[in-house]
Amino acid sequence: MRIEKQHMKPSDSPIGAAPFTRRSFLKSTSAAAGGAALLSTLAPERFALGASPGDTLKVALVGCGGRGSGAADQALRTEGGTKLVAVADAFKDRLDGSLKALKQNHADKVQVPEENQFVGFDGYKKAIALADVVILATPPGFRPMMFEEAIRQGKHVFMEKPVAVDGPGVRKVLAAAEEAKRKNLKVGVGLQRHHQTGYIETIKRIHAGEIGDIVSMRCYWNGSTPWVRPRKELAAKLGRPPTEMEYQMHNWYYFVWLCGDHIAEQHIHNLDVMNWVKQAPPVRCVGMGGCEVRKGQDYGEIFDHHAVEFEYADGTRMFSQCRHILNCWNNVSEHVVGTKGSCDVSGHIIRGEKPWRFRSDAANRPKDPYQQEHDDLFDAIRRDKPFNEAVYGATSSLTAVMGRMATYSGKVIDYDAALNSSIDTMPKNLAWDAMPLVKPGPDGMYPRAVPGKTEVL
Repeated sequence: MRIEKQHMKPSDSPIGAAPFTRRSFLKSTSAAAGGAALLSTLAPERFALGASPGDTLKVALVGCGGRGSGAADQALRTEGGTKLVAVADAFKDRLDGSLKALKQNHADKVQVPEENQFVGFDGYKKAIALADVVILATPPGFRPMMFEEAIRQGKHVFMEKPVAVDGPGVRKVLAAAEEAKRKNLKVGVGLQRHHQTGYIETIKRIHAGEIGDIVSMRCYWNGSTPWVRPRKELAAKLGRPPTEMEYQMHNWYYFVWLCGDHIAEQHIHNLDVMNWVKQAPPVRCVGMGGCEVRKGQDYGEIFDHHAVEFEYADGTRMFSQCRHILNCWNNVSEHVVGTKGSCDVSGHIIRGEKPWRFRSDAANRPKDPYQQEHDDLFDAIRRDKPFNEAVYGATSSLTAVMGRMATYSGKVIDYDAALNSSIDTMPKNLAWDAMPLVKPGPDGMYPRAVPGKTEVL
């Protein structure tokens, strides 16, 4: 995406002039003046109390795609009483399909009358108002404003990753996360490896020094290209040409304001694991990328490959790759090299002075991590346990965003600069006839970032 200098303008977010820094972000996100400015706008409507194990928790689903429907299914499978009471989506057919599937699996728990089914850009506010727990699973670009609204209304939240696609969005999430703590609201983020037994045990051993001091790290998300919904197919379905907003919403994966590029939407999982290993996000990065193969009028503005070198505060380097090109080497994994050994983090294997491998058997098989993350969140709600994953969700989201900034610009990007970037990718008007900030040229092709020319800060 080419973001020219004339597009650079202050965020509409009421952030004060004092910048966020990596240090203030890591100190429980409480010291930044900008955050305090935003928190003052989130007037508490109610403060959450711990629910008793016997209470029935009302759930609202915002974003009825495959991941949202899956998250709602898992929420309804948690221990204790739950019921789905409201749903919201931009598209009615997606909402209808999600409800149909959920009713098949949870006939007694899906209680969503027609008046609680909200279609359009602002239906999320009404759905949130009806629930105790809100699942936010729309395209990621909407996450900051929806999370902010859920916390303003005093609701517990599960939100999918990434939690933002740009610096202004991360700052909104940061401020709302602090408000959630003040209101005693529980927040889960869909970085499910934090709830996966193999990862937990492996990283516990790294932190205990079993591979010594960390020397270097690398991670990958190299895989196939995702779905696309061609303009001609949408026109046939609608019986008319789609508006540009309709087209981009249907193809949200290919637009930065909605997806953040695949380095943010997918590769965040691996980057998050690396931050977990280091117990902090990186301080800067540099990288390169582009669109070599996935070209055409229906492939939006994002790159099909990124390679980024991240640097942590102690000088440790982490090398990351993500790629969406068919017929190439595929790999999704994380690896760490230490002074006493090495670790295949994703494979849960340590080699060196203290070799170890995570093993499970039929009698002690770990639960599916997608289910476990919901079990842990709902248990925290019912038993009033501390539970707020929004901070590391935000730091890992920003790690991915700064990686994108580096590949788009060709420049070294510092964490603090990425966090305080003034470029807000969200359109100011959300309506089906509104024009997004990025639009196709006369040839139908969308402009892409040009390293050395594109401005990202």
